[in-house]
Amino acid sequence: MSGAARPGLGCVGTPRLLAGLDRDPRLDREAHLAAHGPLPRYAPDELVGLAADIDLRGRGGAGFPFARKLRAVIASAREREGPTAVVVNGSEGEPSCLKDKALLLHAPHLVLDGALLAAAAVGAEEVVVAVTRADVERSVRDAVAERGPGGRRVRVARLPERFVTGEGTAMVGGLNGGAALPSGRRVRTSERGLGGVPTLLSNTETYAQLAVAARMGAPDYRAAGLPSEPGTVLLTVAGQTVVETPTGTSLAYILDLCGTRTGQGVLVGGYHGRWLDPGAARSADVSRGSLSAFGAVLGAGAVLPLPEDTCPAGEVARVTRWMAKESAGQCGPCVRGLPGLADVLEDAVRGGGRGALDAVEARLRAVRGRGACSHPDGTSHFVASALAAFPEEFREHALGSGCGRRITGALPLPLDESPPERLVVDWTLCKGHGLCVDVLPDVVRLDADGFPAQASMPVPGHLRPKALRAVRRCPALALRMQE
Repeated sequence: MSGAARPGLGCVGTPRLLAGLDRDPRLDREAHLAAHGPLPRYAPDELVGLAADIDLRGRGGAGFPFARKLRAVIASAREREGPTAVVVNGSEGEPSCLKDKALLLHAPHLVLDGALLAAAAVGAEEVVVAVTRADVERSVRDAVAERGPGGRRVRVARLPERFVTGEGTAMVGGLNGGAALPSGRRVRTSERGLGGVPTLLSNTETYAQLAVAARMGAPDYRAAGLPSEPGTVLLTVAGQTVVETPTGTSLAYILDLCGTRTGQGVLVGGYHGRWLDPGAARSADVSRGSLSAFGAVLGAGAVLPLPEDTCPAGEVARVTRWMAKESAGQCGPCVRGLPGLADVLEDAVRGGGRGALDAVEARLRAVRGRGACSHPDGTSHFVASALAAFPEEFREHALGSGCGRRITGALPLPLDESPPERLVVDWTLCKGHGLCVDVLPDVVRLDADGFPAQASMPVPGHLRPKALRAVRRCPALALRMQE
C-alpha cells in the first residue's frame, strides 16, 4: 500500500517497512493515480465475489469476513427498500497501533477508493470517515477536496480519541450525534447503523486492501501470502514502526527487520491481546492459523515485544490502570471492576503478598463475562495472559523482592506523567561521527559542524529502544541514557 509502481502492495514475498511514510510526501490525488492507476468498476455481485475469493477479513480486530458484511447490508437494503451508508472506522484508539494513521495521513485516497467501491456495491449515497486526530482529519478532508464535486458524498467526522470509540455501536452513536460509547446492546450495523439505515462499517485498512485487490484482481492478490490467508497485513511493531508483510512470514523475522527481538515475550493484538513467551514468538508466523495455535489473535495488528531491561509486572500494571480509565463507565464491571483490578494489581506489584495475587485472580473472575461491551473482558484477558506469561516476576514482586528492573514504558501509552529519560552527550568523547542522527532522527539534530546541537535531549518512551541502539552504535562511546 506504499505507492508501488504497479497496483498492489509492492511486497509480494517479502516484508517491507513502511516507516518511510512519515518522511515521504503524502500521496495527493494525482500522485495516487500515478502510483495505483484508475479504479475499475465492479457490479455488486462481482465485488462480493472478489472479497470472498481473497477471503478479505476486517483488519480492525474482529477479523469478520468482509463479503458477509457486504451481503448483509445489501440484503437489509433490499428488504427495507431504503437508503444505506458506508462508514470508515479510522479511530484507532489503541495506543500501540499506528497503521491506520499511516494510511490516512499518507495514502488517504487508497482508503477512499475502497470505501467508494463498497458504497457503489451497497447503493450508499454517503461515505463517512470517522477519525479522532486533527492531523488525520485534515489529511482526509484534503483528499476529499482533491476529488472535486460530483459522485457520492464523502464526509469526515471527528470523534473523541478514546479506546472504546472504535467499537461499532460507540462509533455509530457518536456519528448520530450522541455519545461515542458502546450501547451495551447487540446491534448489527448492517440492519441499523448511521441514521438508522443499514450501514457497512469497517476498518481503514480493510477498505485499502479492497481497493488494492480491485485493481490487481483475485489471482494476483493471492500471489502474496498463504493460500489459506492470501494477501498482506499491516503491523505496528513496538508502537513505532509500521511494516507490511505477506501472511505466513515469521514473526521473529518481522521483529528483526524492525530492529528488535522477542525479549521476555511478545504481546500480540494490543491491549486486548495475548502474550507469547519467547519460544512461541520465535515459532509463530503472522497468520490467524499460526497465532491461534498459540492462543493468540492478530487483532488490529499491534506487536509489542517486551525488552529484557524492563519490568513486566510494572508495565502490565501501568496499562491496566490506563485501560480502567478508558472504560465506557456504563456498567459495574467497567465502573468498579476495572479500577478495582488495577488497584489490586498495583498492590501485588508493590509487594502486597500472596493475598494480593489471590485478589487479582478474584477480580479477574468478577469482571469476566459481565460487561456491557468487550472492554472488561479484553482487559481481564490481557492481565490473565500476563500472569501466565510472567508468573515468576509477579510472584517476586508480590513477595517483596521484585525483579530489579525499571519500568521503561515499553508498552506505549498516550500520556506518560513521568519525566522522560534523556540522551546525554559527553563532549570530551564526541567526534562528530553523526551515526546517532541516523538511528534517532526524531531526537538528535546536528549543528553546522556535524555535532549534536544539544548536549541533553529528552527521549519519548516509545523511542527508547532506538536511543539505546544509538548509545551502542556510537564509535566514540560519547552517548549515555540518563534519568
